[in-house]
Amino acid sequence: MRIASYNIRKAVGLDWRRDPLRIIRVLDALDADVVALQEADKRLGARPAVLPEMQLYDHTGLRVLNVIDGPSSGWHGNALLVRDGWRVGETERLSLPGIEPRGALIADLEGPEGRLTLVGTHLGLRRGCRQLQLAHLLEELESRTDRAVIAGDFNEWSPRIGFDILDHVFDVISPGRSFHASRPVAPLDRFAVGRGLKIAASGVLTEGEARRASDHLPVWMDLDL
Repeated sequence: MRIASYNIRKAVGLDWRRDPLRIIRVLDALDADVVALQEADKRLGARPAVLPEMQLYDHTGLRVLNVIDGPSSGWHGNALLVRDGWRVGETERLSLPGIEPRGALIADLEGPEGRLTLVGTHLGLRRGCRQLQLAHLLEELESRTDRAVIAGDFNEWSPRIGFDILDHVFDVISPGRSFHASRPVAPLDRFAVGRGLKIAASGVLTEGEARRASDHLPVWMDLDL
């Protein structure tokens, strides 16, 4: 099973053009079963979705997990995309504590390879806020942590510190430097993987249109369920 995470910056590329189809082509190249997107909605008004759902499905086979009525793709800019064949069970929308408005989506998934709980999130800019947000996620996940994955933009520049609060239940995986797409220097995009799941491989997509579709590069991880 392949999980990907991608901060798409509202589909605005390094050329400052909003090009949703370019993001969709990058998602197609990832060939993931599920994807956690960040900054998937426009910023103002009703925060409409950036990616057209019909073209997204036609090109990638991924569907947006609809968790809210209205034009948005998800919650606080977070969206989850799921390939056909994966059954979606319980879903939750969380507002996370901190100075800025932040949130997360949680979905229980079951497919041909097994089951897991996926969390898509975009953590805050301050380490203290990120600690509060991770603590809140741990509380919400409770007994599901063994087969859970937290995927998203963790906003942590350090390659070594910032995730001590997860150490007793998760392994934090940094697939590589994903920001800035033009010259990657920071591993901002990560996965936290429950101890009941086996990681087969991980990486950063650095080829083709991914280098200019957003200011982040997408990261991916293969799990042996």
